[in-house]
Amino acid sequence: MQGGSMSTRTLGLIGSAAGGLENIRPSLIEPAIARGWQVAVTLTPTAGTWLQDSGELQRIEDVTGLPCRVSPRMPTENSPHPPIDCYLVCPASSNTVAKLALGLADNQALTSVCEAIGGQVVPVVVFPRINAAHVRQPAWNSHIDALCSVGVHLLIGEDIWPLHEPRSAPGKDLPWSKILDAVDAIVPGQGPSTPS
Repeated sequence: MQGGSMSTRTLGLIGSAAGGLENIRPSLIEPAIARGWQVAVTLTPTAGTWLQDSGELQRIEDVTGLPCRVSPRMPTENSPHPPIDCYLVCPASSNTVAKLALGLADNQALTSVCEAIGGQVVPVVVFPRINAAHVRQPAWNSHIDALCSVGVHLLIGEDIWPLHEPRSAPGKDLPWSKILDAVDAIVPGQGPSTPS
């Protein structure tokens, strides 16, 4: 279990159902904790189902010491997560990116990030786990432009994630270190926090 007193920053990790999700604990959460982050995880419903089925949901909760959110809390309940210093949406499916750009907050994970985007106080970093076919969709560029226009930090480009055709790169590992390096560059130390 992670000790909250050792951490100076809280990372709100939002995971969606995309390749790489199965590795977020050993490849992203544990390294983030080692870098001094407290990690509060919220998953889209399908991502929650995937990680529940594999047993990873409980392992994530054991490592972070926090509940892994999938469903919204009741209005009378306090947030189970501490105030967030930075949101990281990783992996972000193309569907998640589109919903964020359009402000469609139809689950707990997207609600948290859409509020952060609209509030423009807590930084939001997004790693789209996409392929070349997603980028060729006619609305893709407008989604990227919309997110960039409000200050969302998008981790895209050949130097971060070279695009491939669908199902042509099975097992391709995500650039975990580059993702965490980008988050650390955006929030280098303790910063202002807002409730999640």
